[in-house]
Amino acid sequence: MTIQDDTPNDANGNRAADNVVRALSESIYSGELPVGAPIPSEREIVEKFQISRTVAREAVSILSSKGLIDARPRYRPVVRQPDLDAALGVMGGLVQHMLSRPGGVKQLFDTRIFVETGLVRAAATDATKDDISNLRAALEANGECLDDSNRFFETDVAFHGALYMIPGNPVFPAIHRSFSDWLGGQWGMMPRKPDRNRRNHDAHQAIFKAILSRDPDEAEAELVSHLQDAWAQVADTFDGV
Repeated sequence: MTIQDDTPNDANGNRAADNVVRALSESIYSGELPVGAPIPSEREIVEKFQISRTVAREAVSILSSKGLIDARPRYRPVVRQPDLDAALGVMGGLVQHMLSRPGGVKQLFDTRIFVETGLVRAAATDATKDDISNLRAALEANGECLDDSNRFFETDVAFHGALYMIPGNPVFPAIHRSFSDWLGGQWGMMPRKPDRNRRNHDAHQAIFKAILSRDPDEAEAELVSHLQDAWAQVADTFDGV
C-alpha cells in the first residue's frame, strides 16, 4: 500500500497515518513482521509510504496504543505479542466502515443482542456468589445516579460488562470493550433523560431478578426486551440507522 502524498488525508478521506497503521498491522498479523522483530525505521516508513516524518511518528504512536508494538525512547520499536484487545482493535476499521453504511449500526447491535443472550442464560445457570455480588454492586451503582445521565451511562455499561465477566473467558470482556467503543458514538449522542434512565434501570433490575431466580428463559426474555427497547431509543434519535 502506497500513500501518494504527505497530507493528513488521502484521496479517499482516510488519514495517512491510518493507512500506514493498517499496512503495518497486516504485516504483524500475517507474521511478515514476527514477534520481537523491529518494525521498519522511521526513514524506511517515510520512503516506502511517501509520507512526512510527522505522519510516520503518528502511525508508530497509534501502533503502540493498540498494543501491537513496544516503542521506547531511543530504541527501534519492536513487534509485541498481540492480545485480544489488539486483535479486536484491528477489526475496528472494518466495523467503522460497516457502521457508516445503512443498516450497519443495527447489524452490530443485533450481534450484541445475540452475544448477551447467551451470556445472560449462562449467568442464570452458572453465576457464582461472587458473580451475583458483582452484578448486585453494578446494579446498585446504576440506581444511584438516575439523575446524573453521564454517570448513569458509565454504570449502564458496567452492569452489562459484569455479565461478560461471568464465564471467566477473557474473550468476552474484550468483546464488551469493543462493543462499547464501536457503539459508543451513537450512545454518546443520545439525549440524556432521567425517565429513560429509570426505564433502563428497571430493565436491569428485572434481568438481575431473573438471574437470582435461576431462570434462564426469563433472563433471556428480559435481556432481549431491554435491548430491543434500547434500540428503539436509538432509532427514534437517529435517521438512517
